[in-house]
Amino acid sequence: MRDHSEGPLGPQDDETPGEAGSPSPADGTGEPVVWTGRATNRVQWLLAAAGAACMALGIELAVDSAWTSGLAPLVMAVVGCVAAGLLMLYGTLAFVHVAVRVDRENLEVRCGHIGVPRTRIPLSHVVDADFAPRVTPRQWGGWGYRWRPEKGTAVVVRRGEGFVVRLGDGRTFTVTVDDAETAVRLIRDSLRRTAGRRATA
Repeated sequence: MRDHSEGPLGPQDDETPGEAGSPSPADGTGEPVVWTGRATNRVQWLLAAAGAACMALGIELAVDSAWTSGLAPLVMAVVGCVAAGLLMLYGTLAFVHVAVRVDRENLEVRCGHIGVPRTRIPLSHVVDADFAPRVTPRQWGGWGYRWRPEKGTAVVVRRGEGFVVRLGDGRTFTVTVDDAETAVRLIRDSLRRTAGRRATA
């Protein structure tokens, strides 16, 4: 994943996002200071199981094959099964769920169980945010981390609600997450506060 301000980020020991749609205690205005949310797609565990089966088949071929058909075809079959299995496992486990954190300064999205891929977008780069009541993989050409030149970038782990942020350079970033309307409210509140400070400066 890309950090829209500082380059790629690996897993770090930051706070672990809470349950879907959980705000932190509010500040003096009554609005939450930090919001965390999640989205999960349990169907992708089936694809992960298929990936594990492909790897098991490759190992089985390498261990128990009689090698009667020659070395090259066997090596190709083993490597193909293992590679396909690894790709399926990573592609599904990395996007079986997404964790989103919004505070007064940043929007952060972590995918999978180790938080990679990961994206952090400073709210200073955001010009607006919109609630998206129905985001589907079909709109983006599949699950996971997606990019389409006419639509922007998205993290799609399931069908359903999400939100879209519009960046100052004209790009958009979409993410599917539960309770997305609360995240949009917090982002817009932060943008209004920033605009107010600039107006009074």
